[in-house]
Amino acid sequence: MENNSVSLHRVLKAEPEKIYRAFTDANAMASWIPPYGFLCVVHSMDVKIGGNYSMSFINFSTGNGHSFGGTYRELKPNEFIKYTDKFDDPNLPGEMITSVWLKKLSCGTELKITQEGIPSAIPTEMCYLGWQESLEKLAKLVEPQIPDA
Repeated sequence: MENNSVSLHRVLKAEPEKIYRAFTDANAMASWIPPYGFLCVVHSMDVKIGGNYSMSFINFSTGNGHSFGGTYRELKPNEFIKYTDKFDDPNLPGEMITSVWLKKLSCGTELKITQEGIPSAIPTEMCYLGWQESLEKLAKLVEPQIPDA
């Protein structure tokens, strides 16, 4: 967690295709990406290289929130995603870069995430904590095997 960056590593009991879909589907993102206590509204999401996205996190307790967006820089289906994040709030300047690696394993998928360039106003450990919460929610979304009814 040095240089305003965080790195996370997980093994999830789900196929890479399902996890990739969770990162590229607006409804899925809204369900798992906000840390506990926050809601997410995805305003737009154009998942292609050079495509943009925009979303807001809303603190459920206070109703306050912050909006941010970015651009998809690299996409390798079911293997790699790289995108930028920039807060709309001028008090949180700079552009973050998030990279997501997916590797198929015998028991599921290895997931590695790095987020670099976190604004200095955000304590890195809070960003790390938020990502941990989000990844718990991601696991609960992608790991269940629910048959078609």
